[in-house]
Amino acid sequence: MTATTTPSFDLLAGARHADPFGILGPHVEQGRLAIRAMQPTADAVEVVREGREPLPMVKRHPSGIFEAILEDESAIVPYRLRVSYPGGHSADIEDPYRFGRILSDFDIYLFGEGSHTRIYDKLGAHLLDVGGISGVHFAVWAPNATRVSVVGDFNGWDGRVHPMRSLGASGVWEIFIPSASEGERYKFEIRTRAGELLIKIDPFGFAFEVPPLSAGVICRPEYDWGDGEWMSTRESFGSWFDRPMAIYEVHLGSWARVPGEDSRYLTYDELSEQIAQGEVAIRRRSGSHGAPGIVPQVGF
Repeated sequence: MTATTTPSFDLLAGARHADPFGILGPHVEQGRLAIRAMQPTADAVEVVREGREPLPMVKRHPSGIFEAILEDESAIVPYRLRVSYPGGHSADIEDPYRFGRILSDFDIYLFGEGSHTRIYDKLGAHLLDVGGISGVHFAVWAPNATRVSVVGDFNGWDGRVHPMRSLGASGVWEIFIPSASEGERYKFEIRTRAGELLIKIDPFGFAFEVPPLSAGVICRPEYDWGDGEWMSTRESFGSWFDRPMAIYEVHLGSWARVPGEDSRYLTYDELSEQIAQGEVAIRRRSGSHGAPGIVPQVGF
């Protein structure tokens, strides 16, 4: 069938559509279910429903926008996409555009107010199960963007494949991508109001590539903290003003390296020993020895 071009499809094809969720995914239109998908590298796409024959989708735009009209459905039903690629390979995938919002209105309200104390649990990349489907939830604050996409190993770094949902005036964008998994790299592709295209790292990322590479790495932070005893007794300390506080700040990658070994980075154990020695030296120079009211600051 000859591809049909519409203004909305042209915007999607050019990665310029501000509301991709309004076009892609399932939509009930005129009493029937329409499903659309963006698969730029696919030869063909089918809608797969349990107990039904696969329904071929029509290629509506040369860029890889596919559409199927389900005349026998008047409501949104569970489905998957069967994508056939050049060379005869095919895969059944979950459609990220059939999932609803993840961030709640309360999260957005607290974030806008500046009082969300665990925003790092909401923004960034987080492995998540939604309705029994495993994937990764991505969210980023980009208030001056007209379009934001997640690009990474899971989509060929193609900004057309996973444009995100805008959460209105909050400036937050989000998407749940079932095809993304732990260990894969990602960044955010942002189109500004001036039309400039930017590739940005995740400011809330938990892991990154080794410099000079800079992509974020999807991970599940599972560090086992060993300060349980101190945390349990913290309430007995009384006023924070009655006890000294030592503040240390160090950029681990640029402070010191091991000479003669290709200038490799120090390990955390090596760093901790030198940082502890730095604390002693600072205390000796300041003469504080931990006296109340003295806050030694070590800047490496």
